[in-house]
Amino acid sequence: MAEEERQSKRSRPSQVAVSGETPRDEKIIDGAAMAKQIREEIAAETPDLFKKLGRAPGLAVVIVGERRDSQTYVRNKVKACAECGIVSTKIELPESTTQDALIKAVRTLNADEAIDGILVQLPLPSHITESEVLDEIALAKDVVCCRIFN
Repeated sequence: MAEEERQSKRSRPSQVAVSGETPRDEKIIDGAAMAKQIREEIAAETPDLFKKLGRAPGLAVVIVGERRDSQTYVRNKVKACAECGIVSTKIELPESTTQDALIKAVRTLNADEAIDGILVQLPLPSHITESEVLDEIALAKDVVCCRIFN
């Protein structure tokens, strides 16, 4: 195939067909710009939540161990909270934490009225059953909605 023909094919939008639909042009979205817009919208709503709650909304993130990818994800959540006016609480537990100790930490966060949402960073160490820990998060505070009830 000639170089010119390859370039021409690359510059044309691809057609995508979803089951039962006619082909349509693909859309390329700017994820960073979209995330920024969402953070700005949330930041604009935070003062109303402050008035309603009498405090800033709070998110607790629980991380067990020191996986670099998980640490990066949690660091980004803490940063996003700060940008939105949400108070973040990071609970860091060692890799050796027992399942019972982790469940106790989740229950403590469930009872904390300053915490509106709980995120347990996955994956958890292999000696902990993720579903049993996630099932301990109060439904109203389960921000990831990992359970069928949410």
